[in-house]
Formats: sequence, C-alpha cells, structure tokens
Amino acid sequence: MFSLISYTKMENKSEERIAISNRRARFEYEILESFEAGIVLVGSEVKSLRQGKANLQDSYALVKNGEVWLLNMHINPYEQANQFNHDPLRTRKLLLNKSEIAKLQVKTNEKGLTLIPLKLYFKKGNAKVELGIGKGKKLHDKRESIKERDVTREMQRAKHV
Repeated sequence: MFSLISYTKMENKSEERIAISNRRARFEYEILESFEAGIVLVGSEVKSLRQGKANLQDSYALVKNGEVWLLNMHINPYEQANQFNHDPLRTRKLLLNKSEIAKLQVKTNEKGLTLIPLKLYFKKGNAKVELGIGKGKKLHDKRESIKERDVTREMQRAKHV
C-alpha cells in the first residue's frame, strides 16, 4: 500500500519540466510538425541544464548518415565540474526512431524546410528536445504575427477591465 508521500513523488516524476524554450523560433519560423527526441548528454551538461543555463537561440538540427545531430546549442559549463567540464558548443546526438529519422530526412531535403529545437525539458528524469520542422517566415508574415499578438493582447486587456 502506498503512503501519501510516495504517491506524490511518483506523480511528480511523470510530469515534464521545461528547462529551456526557444521563443524566437515560433516568431522566425512557421512550425509545420514537431517531434520529441532524446538527447545524448554528459553529466556536467545535465547538471547545467537542470539549473537552466543553456541557450537554444541559434541552434538547429541536421540529419547526417542516418543520425540526427543538434548543432550550436550552448550549454554553460558547470561550475563544480572543474577539469571534467564539457565543450559548451559541442555537437550533440539526438535519439529518434528509424522511421522518424527517415521522415525528417525527406522533409529537410525539401526546399525551405529546416529542423529547429523548440524546447528542451526533462520528462521522467530524461532530457528531451522538441524538434520542429519549420519554414522561414517572410517579413510581411512576421508583421502579421506582431499584429495578431497585439490584437489578442488588447482583447485581453478589454476583457479584464
């Protein structure tokens, strides 16, 4: 029989906790489809991610030789790791099924589509990355997004007043 304390601990482990999100990606790209991928990390990277010290701003993913790689993701060095620290900008391998990799390969070969990491989070103790297949927005699309955001903000203000 479970006690109340152990039940809440089990419940908390199943929920996901967002460590880092790439808010700019949704503004710069129109996201067509998204995938969840595991990420191969070293210990000091995990510790640094749990502290929220990473940046997805200029990162992107590539499909190379049947594997998916995440490039330009910056994870700050962990202060207590001293000489065993990691390279902040190293290329990291993403873990996906073969069928998902094949689908991503086909999609990224199309003109104008790219793989962008949208958020990095922990799910059941494992680090996960949400990848989005994105198509770059033109300047007028970005202006339209800003206009829609402003209109919804004004509607929210009017509703609360």
